[in-house]
Amino acid sequence: MATKANISPEQIKTTRLAGGKRQAAINEGVDRNKAYVIDEAVKLIKERAKSKFDETVEIALNLGVDPKHADQMVRGVCNLPNGSGRTARVAVFARGAKAEEAKAAGADIVGAEELVDIVSKGTINFDRCIATPDMMGLVGRLGKVLGPRGLMPNPRVGTVTMDVVGAVKGAKGGSVEFRVEKAGIVHAGVGKASFTEKALVENIKAFVDAVVKAKPQGSKGTYLKKVSVSTTMGPGLKVETSSVTSGVPAN
Repeated sequence: MATKANISPEQIKTTRLAGGKRQAAINEGVDRNKAYVIDEAVKLIKERAKSKFDETVEIALNLGVDPKHADQMVRGVCNLPNGSGRTARVAVFARGAKAEEAKAAGADIVGAEELVDIVSKGTINFDRCIATPDMMGLVGRLGKVLGPRGLMPNPRVGTVTMDVVGAVKGAKGGSVEFRVEKAGIVHAGVGKASFTEKALVENIKAFVDAVVKAKPQGSKGTYLKKVSVSTTMGPGLKVETSSVTSGVPAN
């Protein structure tokens, strides 16, 4: 394997030039200062997804909120109409009949006290976490482990529920949780570059609508300030907010 010690300056230069050419080709025809209507933005980012893997299509929303204030927190879940293109590993904290329902619905990990013990030791082999209400006394102990990873079950996003079948199927089928970050930004993956333009546009509009409907009462002024879309390795494009709100007021 080549190391920094045995890579010649000429090889480094050649690698940088090749990378620069690829990036230039990806950015060609893109106006970073223009706000595109969503259909055009999706077309452009799909055309520039040239990686060997199926790139994720990502969206970022800049919101007019200050998450440091409790009445301006934005959090929720969106069921993408065309799925996310990603299979989530789902854990369910439940007992008895509800545990059996979760297993039948396709949950990857199901348990009660024994699962709490495993997770408390730092073993987290799942992407989504669901719990029945009666389990929250135990699951609450895992706040310091699950909270920083955004995995703590919460009734506001439907992950503390007696309907474990619906929650598991939603998590497996493409539901996406969102939570505003400190800078007032919400971002998420809303599909794959291999999706059709129509499917991506539908997913993006559904996600934006979910975030707009989650507008907190403490938000003043313009709520949805900026929207941008990109692929994993591609350029970010600004999007006209009016082209993604589907009739739902963005202010």
